[in-house]
This record gives sequence, structure tokens and C-alpha cells, in this order.
Amino acid sequence: MVRPYLPLNAFRAFEASARHLSFTRAAIELNVTQAAVSHQVKSLEEQLNVVLFKRLPRGLMITAEGESLLPVLRDSFDRMADVVERFRGGHVREILTVGAVGTFAVGWLLPRLAGFSERHPFVEIRLSTNNNRVDLAAEGLDFAIRFGAGAWHGTDAVRLFDAPLSVLAIPAIARGLKTPEDLLGLTLLRSYRRDEWTRWFEAAGLPRTPPPQNAIVFDTSLAMMEAVLQGEGVGLAPPLMFSRLLSAGTVVQPFETSVALGSYWLTRLQSRSLTPAMSAFAAWLEETVAAEALG
Repeated sequence: MVRPYLPLNAFRAFEASARHLSFTRAAIELNVTQAAVSHQVKSLEEQLNVVLFKRLPRGLMITAEGESLLPVLRDSFDRMADVVERFRGGHVREILTVGAVGTFAVGWLLPRLAGFSERHPFVEIRLSTNNNRVDLAAEGLDFAIRFGAGAWHGTDAVRLFDAPLSVLAIPAIARGLKTPEDLLGLTLLRSYRRDEWTRWFEAAGLPRTPPPQNAIVFDTSLAMMEAVLQGEGVGLAPPLMFSRLLSAGTVVQPFETSVALGSYWLTRLQSRSLTPAMSAFAAWLEETVAAEALG
């Protein structure tokens, strides 16, 4: 494809002027004179045969034609800047996009992520969180860390570890919990899985306990634990993900009983070829999990 001549300097002058709605402030950003910016924009208007700005006594007002041009230029310049930034220090920086269940991201990954960055300084991780509902293809993710049984259509899944659920409560509430039956009169907090409390009560030796009626449902364990901290009820969550709260004594685990309803998995699309950054992250993640399992 033969591209037409693209007046890049004029495009830069227009884009900066449109962001600031001022030739003067655009000139300061571009380190040129105000007259040079005005001339470049005027030249662009002549080439396109449109008016991009209405000149006002105190600044500029962008026209409809300018509004249609601005998003394309802004996106293009942002993408160019992003690619150029990847060559920082004479090394190509690889971008790695990872989506993770919020509980895993905050409770496990973030406290350990510096170790990966130290070992692989030229991999830039872009981390997004979700509530276990994720579309790898639509969101452009290299990896997604999910909780479940490990079966997601069209994906490869590597098991990381189980995260059994246990009762967690603030000390003031936990002091009144002597047996599992004491929970029945409290507000029980849970995630979107309906059978969590029923399964826990069965594991605790109360197989005939009906599903709790006085329950509040959350879409993430992070939100649920915030309610626990505020004394709104008793939560059922993985202690491993809230080890800092347990170590600080902010919350306690009144019963040893736990129930495993799934595992955390590192997943990617089967159609997605591994990049060096992806291979490095997967190897580091599996190595870190294995080292902690050994103790």
C-alpha cells in the first residue's frame, strides 16, 4: 500500500493545539514559537480544505471537522510513544497483559510481583482485575488467572494452587463463636457461589443445615472482606489471600474447618503463541508457587 504524504509536523501542531485549545500552550509543549504552530495548523487546514479551529479572542474552539480528526491522531501518537518507550535504555521492553481475579491480584500476586520485575526488568506488566468473569480475546490479554475447576473452552490452563475457604471474622465477633452452630444466628457473607456455606457447614459436621437465609452476596471476596472488617457479618474466604489481615490480628479464623471449591489457574488462549515475556512470567509464577509449597 502506497500511503499519501502525511504532514506529521502539522498533525502534531494540530493535536497539541486541540488538547490545549491554545496555540500558545501547544507551542510551549512542542518547544517552538506560537507563530510556527499557527502556521502549521493553517497549512493543514489548506491541505485538507477544512477549518479545524474557530479562532476566538481568548483561545480556540475546535470544529466538527477537527473533532473527527483528533481521536485518530491522539491514538496514533499515543501508540507511537508507547512503542518508542519500549526501547528505553537500548533494550526492547515487552508488554505483558495479565488479567487476574481481584482477590488473587491483591492477596497473592502484588506482594510478590517485585521479584518478577527484578529478574525481568524489560518486561512491563499491565495488570487488570476482574471478578472471575473474563474474555481473553476481547480484552486482549496474554494470560488470565482464574478461580475454578480449570475447564474453560479454548484455553490452556495450568493449575497454581487450591485456595480453601474458611470462616473469617473480626475479633469482636469471633469471641462469641465457640461452635459452628453459633454462626447460624449471624449474617453470613459469601460470594456468588450459592453452595459455599452449605458445603462449609457439611465439612464442619452439620450436614442437615439448610442454606443460610440471612446472607449477603458479593461479586468479589475483596468487597466481602471489607464488609467483614466493618463488622457487617462473618465471611467465608480463602485465608491465604488475606494473610496480612490475619497476621495483623485485624481478622481471625475461629475454626480450622475449611472447604476447597476450586483452584487458581494460569490460563491463555490455545490460539495464543507464547512470547518470551509470557514464557518468563509463567516460569516465574510456577517456580514461586513450588518454592512456597516446599516451605
